[in-house]
Amino acid sequence: MDATYPAYYSWRHKLGAYALKLTAWAVLFFLMLPILVIIPLSFNAEPFFSFTPGMLRLDPEAYSLKWYEAIFNSHNWLMAIRNSFFIGVCATIIATTLGTVAAVGLASDTMPFRRTITALLLSPMIVPLIIVAAGMFFFYTRFNLVGTFTGIIIAHAALGVPFVIITVTATLSGFDRSLYHAGLSMGASPFRVFCDVIIPLIRPGVISGALFAFVTSFDEIVLVLFLAGPEQGTIPRQMFAGLREQISPTILAVATLLIIVSILFLATLELLRRRSERVRKGNDAE
Repeated sequence: MDATYPAYYSWRHKLGAYALKLTAWAVLFFLMLPILVIIPLSFNAEPFFSFTPGMLRLDPEAYSLKWYEAIFNSHNWLMAIRNSFFIGVCATIIATTLGTVAAVGLASDTMPFRRTITALLLSPMIVPLIIVAAGMFFFYTRFNLVGTFTGIIIAHAALGVPFVIITVTATLSGFDRSLYHAGLSMGASPFRVFCDVIIPLIRPGVISGALFAFVTSFDEIVLVLFLAGPEQGTIPRQMFAGLREQISPTILAVATLLIIVSILFLATLELLRRRSERVRKGNDAE
C-alpha cells in the first residue's frame, strides 16, 4: 500500500470536518439573521421597520429608546405583560405538578396500558393546535370558560404537560428504583419517599420541563385568539393586534425583550442539562 495513503486520508478527513463545521455555522447564521435584524431596528428613532440612512451611518441621533419607553407607558402592553406572566406561572405550576406525577407513574413497569396513556398525554404536541383550540372553544362554551383566565390557564397547562413528561421521563431513565424501595423498607411513606428521595434526584428534569411549559404558555397565540376575551390579552396577542391595526416599532422592542428572555431560558436549560449529566455520571461511578 502507498505510504502516502494515511496522510492523504487524514487530510481528506480534516477537510471534511472543516466543511461540515462551515456548513453548520452558515445554516445557523441563516436561521439567526432574521432574529438579529430585529434588535437594531428596535432602536430606530423613526417609526419605520427598515434601516434609515442615519442608522447605516451609525449616527447617534438615528437611534432611540423611545419604543422601549412606549411599552411601559401603554396600558395595553402593561396589561398584556401582566397577563402573560400570570397565565404562564399558573399554567406552569399545574403542568409541572401533573406532568411530574404522570411521568413517575408511567416509569413503573407495573403501570397498565402505559403506552396508550403516554400517547394520550403527549397528543397535544401532535394534534394541530388549531384543532385543539377549536375543540376547546366548543367544549368551554358548555361551562362558560370562554373569556376567562381559568379557561386559558387550563388550556396552556394541557399544552405544557407533554414537555414536563418528556423531560422528567428522560431524567428517570437513570434512576435507581432500589432507592425507592430502600426508603419504604425504612418505614417512610410513599409520599415521603417521593418528596425526599425521588424529587431531589429528578429536580433538573422537573425544572427543565417547567421552563419548557412556561415558554410554551408565554409564546402561545392560537388558543388565546380562540379563548381569550378583551381582559385576557397576552403579549403574543397584543403583537398580533399591533401588526393588524397599527404597525409600530414598539413591537420590535417587545420582540427584542422576548429574545433576551429566551436566551436566558436556554442558558438555564443548558446549565441544568450539564448538572443532570454530572449527577448521572456520579451515580454510574458509584
